[in-house]
Amino acid sequence: MTMTTTASTNTSESQTLLDLIRLYSDYASAVDSAQWDKWVEFFIEDCEYKIQPRENYERGFPLSTLALLSKNMLKDRVYGIHETLYHDPYYQRHVVGLPIIREDKDGVITAEANYAVFRTKLSGESTVYNVGRYLDRIVRSDAGLKFISRLCIYDSEMIPNSIIYPI
Repeated sequence: MTMTTTASTNTSESQTLLDLIRLYSDYASAVDSAQWDKWVEFFIEDCEYKIQPRENYERGFPLSTLALLSKNMLKDRVYGIHETLYHDPYYQRHVVGLPIIREDKDGVITAEANYAVFRTKLSGESTVYNVGRYLDRIVRSDAGLKFISRLCIYDSEMIPNSIIYPI
C-alpha cells in the first residue's frame, strides 16, 4: 500500500466514523425529543429493531423484549405511542458512546456503541432507565446512513415497568 492509498483509506475511515457519529447523535436527539415519525426514517424498509436482554443475546436465545421486523412495524409502534398506549408520561435522555466500526464491507457498516438512557418522570427525579450497547448494521443511501438492523442489548435482566419509547 502506498502512502497515498493509506492517506485515502484513513480519510475514508474518518469520514465513515464522522457519518456514524452524526447518525447516532441525530437518532438520540430524535428519540429524546419524541420525534417518533423521524425515528422511523432512520431505518430501511426491510429492517430489524430489537430490544433484548444481554443474557438472551449471549446465550443465542431469540426472545426479545421488543422485536419489530419491518419499517411498517416501526410505524405501528409510533401509532401505538400516539394513540393506544397509556402510561405515566416521562422524558428520556440518551448518552451514547463513540461508535466502534467492526466492519465496513460491501456497502454495509457493522458498528456498535454503548448507551445509557435516563428517564425523568414529570413528578420525580431522573433515574437510570436502561444501559447497554447498540449492535448495528448500517447501509449508505442517497438520504445518508440508514439502519438495516439495530439491536439494543441491555445489561440488566430487569427493566422498570415496560418499555414504551424506542431505546
